[in-house]
Amino acid sequence: MASVETFNPATFQTPAQESRELVLDNVKITPAADGSKRQLELLAPAKNADYGIEAIRHGADAVYIGGPAFGARHNAGNSVEDIARLCAFAHQYHAQVFVALNTILMDDELDKAQQLIWDLYNAGVDALIIQDMGVLQLDLPPIALHASTQMDNRTPEKSVFLEQVGFTQVVLARELNLPQIKAIADNTKMKLEYFIHGALCVSYSGLCNLSHAFSNRSANRGECSQLCRLPCNLETRDGEVLAENQHLLSLKDNNQTENLEVLIDVGVTSFKIEGRLKDITYLKNVTAHYRQQLDAIIDRRDDLESISHGRCEFNFTPDPDKSFNRGKTDYFVTERTQTIEHFSSPKFIGEKIGRIKRMGKDFIEIDTTEAGKDITFNNGDGLCYFVEHFEKQRLSDDKIAGLRVNRADGNVLHFTEMPKDLKVGVMMFRNFDHKFELGLNKESAKRKVAVDALLTDTDNGIALTMRDVHGFEATVELECDKQAANDQAKTAANLKKQLGKLGSTDFVLNQAKLRTEQMWFMPASQVNELRREAIEKLTQVRIDGYQRPTRGEYDASATYPQKSLSFLSNVANEKARSFYEQHGVIQIEDTYEKNKILTDAPLMVTKHCLRYSFNLCPKEVEGIKAEPMHLDIGKDKLKLVFDCQKCEMMIVGSNQLVKR
Repeated sequence: MASVETFNPATFQTPAQESRELVLDNVKITPAADGSKRQLELLAPAKNADYGIEAIRHGADAVYIGGPAFGARHNAGNSVEDIARLCAFAHQYHAQVFVALNTILMDDELDKAQQLIWDLYNAGVDALIIQDMGVLQLDLPPIALHASTQMDNRTPEKSVFLEQVGFTQVVLARELNLPQIKAIADNTKMKLEYFIHGALCVSYSGLCNLSHAFSNRSANRGECSQLCRLPCNLETRDGEVLAENQHLLSLKDNNQTENLEVLIDVGVTSFKIEGRLKDITYLKNVTAHYRQQLDAIIDRRDDLESISHGRCEFNFTPDPDKSFNRGKTDYFVTERTQTIEHFSSPKFIGEKIGRIKRMGKDFIEIDTTEAGKDITFNNGDGLCYFVEHFEKQRLSDDKIAGLRVNRADGNVLHFTEMPKDLKVGVMMFRNFDHKFELGLNKESAKRKVAVDALLTDTDNGIALTMRDVHGFEATVELECDKQAANDQAKTAANLKKQLGKLGSTDFVLNQAKLRTEQMWFMPASQVNELRREAIEKLTQVRIDGYQRPTRGEYDASATYPQKSLSFLSNVANEKARSFYEQHGVIQIEDTYEKNKILTDAPLMVTKHCLRYSFNLCPKEVEGIKAEPMHLDIGKDKLKLVFDCQKCEMMIVGSNQLVKR
């Protein structure tokens, strides 16, 4: 195994090759020749089975959840039994359940992982999200495989290979722009999954060992300690301090609301929300928001449809600004901008509500002009503000203070205790809307499948057929003596009303058709029983008709795009090593967690560039050189190395940091 004694960014290779430069002249994907529709998938996170059920009720076409082990969110594990319960609920709507089994595995964990995969398959799971290629060498059930974003999926070549070895869905790197996504879509038939909302990992996923270096907690093993959210200092090589006590690696949160349709047009079909550790109100609110956005696009285009069944009705107006976020950015989708960073704080500051206009002993009055929208305050609202002068930029996290509204009188807000540092002119933010949150903690959505009811004659009585909009149908018959109704019109109206009483079922009546010789007299109890039996039978028909996705074909002759793999490819076990060797890789380093001789190597590779953030980019400012800088985190000084050709920044350090 080669030692990386002296780091040279000019020769160092990350697992992804340099992305192509493309000009996006026409981003639209050509419609299918057979007239079939492209199926879109809204993919939501699930902390547990109950969260997953709520995500589906609020419009998710699929959910991803952690199993008992080997998930990249160590604190979001769930039993196989609970996952089975979630699968049973999801499949009623033909929604899917993916289990994140996306950590790297050590040799002594492979047998346990294999057994777990079989257990998950038998529980009804639709697909596994994996990172470790050693999994492909196990004895697997015929379960679909998705390539985790931890694989660093950035190029068409990588995606082609993944398809060749059996993957059917690939989670793209968050850093890709529209031309790069289209290049991948043009070269693969796999479903392309892309993060559209939530926290952004500052590193290319899978290319970060910062947490392990500092705390011995590996992000590749689901235990990231999020050191990137800590305050730090930035210095030039000559010792000039450019920033102090700022969250220089903390980014705003991802929000692709404005880019959904163009993402569809370049080939994305699965739209992923981040947040397996977020609370239930975040999950409901954000899922509902994107459900409405995608439905609006689908409703005006005849080439698109949702992959699952049912339409949602909400008891609230979704607003992602009211749920946890650090501001919003569309990251690199529409090229690099100055709007991705969130140096002031890694916390949820909330929505801007306005400046303090007037204040007294126990109250403040807010001028909401700068909020840009109507603001209604509630008792119990949570507010926050920066302690230092409100115009100062990039304040450190410890300068944020919060307070709770005791009583709201219009724009006059009363408190039981007034902070001493509040003053007229300070900008205030609301990070807890009490009324909004209260509504979300109740039943806030219903999801229904539309059905048509058809009543017809039989030789011995009446038949009722229930047919949903997806083509599933069930018929039940009732033997009865037919007696003509005295009032034909009134009887017809009553029959339609009775057939539409679908109440707490998963269905809602679209239309009722009465095609009997004439309107027969039928007691309400008979109609109700007929309807109940038809719905029960239709429910079972729909469940029986659900088909899980299958794994793709495995091509043993497929060649991996690279001949050598550095430690950043995260090869942690002999089966993974064997897999790569079978597919043409010649040189393979151990993953960082096992590599004991690295003395100078990148702990993080990121598209976020601090030179660009501080207007010191050689491509933007004439005469500037991309000399290394230093980042101070606590007592440790890490070198920043810039690869301007790739527009990447690397944080370089030693794997001996944990022994300091």
